[in-house]
Amino acid sequence: MTPGNIRKVVLAYSGGLDTSVILKWLQDVYRCEVVTFTADIGQGEELAPARRKALKLGIKAKNIFIEDLREEFVRDFVYPMFRANAVYEGEYLLGTSIARPLIAKNMVAVARKTGADAISHGATGKGNDQVRFELGAYALMPDVKVIAPWREWDLLSRDKLLKYAAKHGIPVEYKRKQGGAPYSMDANLLHISYEGGILEDPAYEPEESMWRITVSPEKAPGRPEHVELEYRRGDIVAVNGRKLTPARALAELNRLGGKHGVGRLDMVENRYVGMKSRGCYETPGGTIMLRAHRAIESITLDREVLAVKDDLMPRYARLIYNGYWFSPERALLQTLIDASQAPVNGTVRVKLYKGTVLVTGRKSKDSLFDPRIATFDDDRGAYNQADAAGFIRLNALRLRIAARKGRRTP
Repeated sequence: MTPGNIRKVVLAYSGGLDTSVILKWLQDVYRCEVVTFTADIGQGEELAPARRKALKLGIKAKNIFIEDLREEFVRDFVYPMFRANAVYEGEYLLGTSIARPLIAKNMVAVARKTGADAISHGATGKGNDQVRFELGAYALMPDVKVIAPWREWDLLSRDKLLKYAAKHGIPVEYKRKQGGAPYSMDANLLHISYEGGILEDPAYEPEESMWRITVSPEKAPGRPEHVELEYRRGDIVAVNGRKLTPARALAELNRLGGKHGVGRLDMVENRYVGMKSRGCYETPGGTIMLRAHRAIESITLDREVLAVKDDLMPRYARLIYNGYWFSPERALLQTLIDASQAPVNGTVRVKLYKGTVLVTGRKSKDSLFDPRIATFDDDRGAYNQADAAGFIRLNALRLRIAARKGRRTP
C-alpha cells in the first residue's frame, strides 16, 4: 500500500497503545478516513473508553463501531470447534486463533457498510494473527487492501511507540510503566493468553500473580464440586439443569473452572510463520468442555466414527491455528463433524478438584453402550464368547503367514 491509493480504512481497534498509535499513524501517513471497529468477545474490559479515545483522536462518531459479539463468538465459532474436540499440538485449545476469523468477518461487514476499501490491524509481522486476520478478510472480500503497520513502520519497540504517543498527544495507559506484568495478553470468553516479556525464556516459571481467571490448584477449595452438562447435537445447552445461551454457558464454566484451578497451560508452540513461541494460557471453561464432550461422544458415537474424527482433528486444529477458518477444506470437515453430532445428546457429570476435571458419569437416550453385552455377569447369550476365537485367528492370519516366512518384527 502507498499513501494516496487508500480512501477509507477499517481499523481493528482496542483503544490500547498499539492501535491508538496506529490510528494516528494511518491518518498522518495514508491521509485517509479511518473507521474504528471494536469487538466485544468477552475480554472483560470496558469498551466505552475506546469510543472516547477514538473521538479524541479525530474519528467521527458515525465511523466508530463497537459490536457485542459474545453470543456469535461462542455459538458460531467456539461450539463448532469443540464439536471436533480440536486441540493444537496436543495441548492448545485455540482461544486466540478461533476469535480472529470472527473479527475479520465483522471488519469486512463494516468495510462494506461504510464503503471502505482497506482494513488495518495491529498484529506484528512475527505472529500468527496477521495471517488469520488477512486470510479471513481476503476470503470474504477478495479485493480488499490491507495495511499492516508493523510490517511498514520503524516503531518497532514499546519505547518508540510511547514516544510517538507522547509527541502526538495520544492518551495511553501502559501497564509496564505502572509496574504491571510485562506480558502481551489476549483475552476473550474462551481464554486469556500471555506471551512475550519474561516469558520469552522457556525455562522461566511465571509468577503466580500473572494468572487472572484461575486460582492456583494449591489454593483451590479442599472439597470437589460436581457439575452436570446437558448436550444437544454436540453443544452444551444447560449447566446444572439451568438452560443457558452459549456465551452464558461458557462464562459459567469459566467461573466454576477458575474457582477450582482448572485450565492452566504453559507450552512452547510452533507458529505458522516458522518460529517457536512460548505461551501461557488460562482456559477453564474450555478444558471442562473438551473433557465432557469426549465423554458424551464415548457412549453415543460409533467406534469408527470416533476414529475418523480423531484422525481428522489434528488437521482441523491446524486449519484454525493457521487462519483457514473460511477455507473450503475447513467447511468440508465441519460438515462431516456436524453430521456426526446428531446423536450426541445427553448429560455428563464431571468433578472439579484442584486443577483436575474428572468425568464421573454420562447418560444418553442415544447411548450405544449395551450393559447386556458389556456385563461381566451372565449375559444370557447376548454375546457368544466362542466367536472371539475365529475373530482373533482371522486378524492374526497375516502375522502367521509372515512368521512362517521368517519375517519377525524385532
